[in-house]
Amino acid sequence: MSDSQDVAAKAVETAADSVNNWARAGRHAGVAGAAIGVIAAGAAAGVAIERMTVGRGMRRRARLALDAEGPYGTLRGTPGAAVAEDGTKLYYEVDEPGEAPGKPAANGGKTAKGAKAAAKAAKNGTGGQGDARAALDGQGTQGVRKRLLAALGRRSVAPTVVFSHGYCLSQDSWHFQRAALRGIVRTVHWDQRSHGRSARGHGQIDGTDPVTIDLLGRDLKAVLDAAVPEGPIVLVGHSMGGMTVMALADQFPEYVAERVVGVALIGTSAGKLGEVAFGLPSMGVKAFHAVAPGLLKALGSQSEIVERGRRATADLFAGLIKRYSFGTPEDVDSGIARFAERLIEATPIDVVAEFYPAFAVHDKTEAVAAYDAKPALVLAGEKDLITPVDHSRTIAELLPHADLLCVPGAGHLVMLERPELVNDQLVSLVERASAAARSMRSARA
Repeated sequence: MSDSQDVAAKAVETAADSVNNWARAGRHAGVAGAAIGVIAAGAAAGVAIERMTVGRGMRRRARLALDAEGPYGTLRGTPGAAVAEDGTKLYYEVDEPGEAPGKPAANGGKTAKGAKAAAKAAKNGTGGQGDARAALDGQGTQGVRKRLLAALGRRSVAPTVVFSHGYCLSQDSWHFQRAALRGIVRTVHWDQRSHGRSARGHGQIDGTDPVTIDLLGRDLKAVLDAAVPEGPIVLVGHSMGGMTVMALADQFPEYVAERVVGVALIGTSAGKLGEVAFGLPSMGVKAFHAVAPGLLKALGSQSEIVERGRRATADLFAGLIKRYSFGTPEDVDSGIARFAERLIEATPIDVVAEFYPAFAVHDKTEAVAAYDAKPALVLAGEKDLITPVDHSRTIAELLPHADLLCVPGAGHLVMLERPELVNDQLVSLVERASAAARSMRSARA
């Protein structure tokens, strides 16, 4: 047997084991169990074919090289913890103005050694083209930093910018935005419950309190009380983080009116997520939404088995993550693609299952109006399959004074795919919010 045949045979054997594991996880889930079998079968075929041409070990080494050399997600600030209403500890970090910005990822943060690792990964089949598009250019960073410094003037009225991340991500997903603002304005980055460095939700562990978007809004309030006890605030939310920002306004409108001077809603939705097609054929959309909650619940109940299956089919899921994260996955820098993969991989399947049902009932259409009188940015990728661009257009209709930007060719993780553009828009928002904060202070004087 040739080496390639041996690789293929081992791949089929491994993938077949994965099929059995996934099927066992869903054997009590009815239709959901059948769906698991279909997904697992596809995984088996994809992995077997891929490994006939590229060895599993070679691909794993390429991923490890990208992990070791990539700077993404390495920026750290002063740590803190807020306590949610159910006792869950919510981890956050603060970057203070005037602190050394460290290494803000010039040229995408790549060292020569890192670039070589990425090139090797690309040669081995994991890399993409278009580093210049996906990476954060050093000159671009310097430009927005100078512009922001000039606009802020007296820092006593400069707002604190608070970043809320999306589903299956962490605060590190804001890497490029953090690098651009670092040391200039006060920023707070936090991990939503059960994500990143925050604790698993106490109410979810004991089964007494299901995850809701309202609960996440109250979590955000706890973080704001702990990390930003005074002064103006700009809220920035991506995807689920944007929904969290809406839930804050829904439950604490007086707080928002008094403290919030600007808001950015990126790749998010005010409701009707149960109608999202996720790029599926129209015939399969209703079936998917009917099956998905039971499927995820079944998977979550067998998390150990499923996590083994995820590891066994890592190559397949890397492709799926790229498809649903980026609008032009073939152009995304290999290090950034791997960074997104690593963020999503870090979210346990039972956490994925706990959060998913909250999106189907999410509706904050009326709450969005609380931000109408404030400087606002609504931004989305036109090729976003998770929260389609029409959802951002709907938000913009509810916020007629907001700046709406639909980014051609970009997908759901637009802040990683088009960092320079997103940074430029955020700087403009902070400039306007700072002016609004000065006006508010003068009116109260």
